Amino acid sequence: MSNEKIILGIDPGTTIMGFGLIKVVNKKMEFVQMNELLLNKYTDPYIKLRLIFERTIELIDTYHPDEIAIEAPFFGKNVQSMLKLGRAQGVAMAAGLSRQIPITEYLPKKIKMAITGNGNASKEQVAKMLQSVLGLKTLPKNLDSTDGLAAAVCHFYNEGRIEIGKSYSGWDAFIKQNENRVKK
Repeated sequence: MSNEKIILGIDPGTTIMGFGLIKVVNKKMEFVQMNELLLNKYTDPYIKLRLIFERTIELIDTYHPDEIAIEAPFFGKNVQSMLKLGRAQGVAMAAGLSRQIPITEYLPKKIKMAITGNGNASKEQVAKMLQSVLGLKTLPKNLDSTDGLAAAVCHFYNEGRIEIGKSYSGWDAFIKQNENRVKK
């Protein structure tokens, strides 16, 4: 078994998709990269979804992550926002599944709790903790990229725990775990 792996963390969004990568070597984290895909200049929602899919594939083909951690959409009052976030998450997941990469979803509170110890922490608190833990010199202007990085770090911290979220190892696993949601 290799003692080195790459984890890609994704914070899906239809305005900004944040992502971050860490490398784990001998059970220690190393910062690789974080950035964001800016989508606010596009008005067509299907173009946004295509760009999310293509950028995720590009990240996979460039960095060859062993696992993907993705922030699950949170339940809000605005159904349209939930639908848009779910679609963004779905196309990012489809990109990983198309490359047979295991995916784990984490609720935002779970990610915040893993990073700061407080499930209600602000984006700024999460970013500052990541800066401290990973030795980041500066933080980005938009904190969506640190949210993506936080998903990857959360996954690292939760490795080996029994219930860490929903995990999918491929299309067959995804379908099997979600078949009760589909009406026949």
